[in-house]
Amino acid sequence: MAFTDSERTDLRRHMGYPAYGLGNGGFSNWRFYQAFGLLEYRLQRLSPAEEAVARTYLVTLATLETAITDASVSLDTDTAAAWTRNAREVAERTRLFDDWRRRLCGFFGIPPGPSLGEAGTRLVV
Repeated sequence: MAFTDSERTDLRRHMGYPAYGLGNGGFSNWRFYQAFGLLEYRLQRLSPAEEAVARTYLVTLATLETAITDASVSLDTDTAAAWTRNAREVAERTRLFDDWRRRLCGFFGIPPGPSLGEAGTRLVV
């Protein structure tokens, strides 16, 4: 079963790649980035077993991403009775989330995209 548009969007986003838009028309399409083109190729040609693994990553990443935003609830509290918040919680959760994002890239055999802070794409002229 092929990925839904929403799943493909989340997979691209989690791997650090920019929005795809309405398709491969115009100057900013996948043809200008080798890794992005390879990602699109693989998104369309995974086996059912591989799609199941990718969907497991999506569930895990959604949970980790939500945990980061949920941690913001206690950012205004430094100490409350015997409880003291972990001042590094958001940073630690973000590192864990980014680690899983890189693992997803590894599963796809794709370098991490630009939003993961690595030069994973190369402009092809």
